[in-house]
Amino acid sequence: MDTLIPYDSINPDTLMTILEDIVTRDGTDYGDYELSSQQKCQQALNSLKAGDAVLLFDTESETIKLLPKSELAAYDRF
Repeated sequence: MDTLIPYDSINPDTLMTILEDIVTRDGTDYGDYELSSQQKCQQALNSLKAGDAVLLFDTESETIKLLPKSELAAYDRF
């Protein structure tokens, strides 16, 4: 079962490591222009802080995903 992870319950250094992993995964698209990894991490953090995105531990792939909050409805648990 997938699990929501409150971003503010994670050590800030660990959170940045998680976000770096997420934004550097193959297939991650950030629009029409290239951003640095640091900029992508900051955008992801801003989305988490604003409540527009959530961190979800995917038990099937054993990875943490960053999802727009609007996509939570696609998961049975939420």
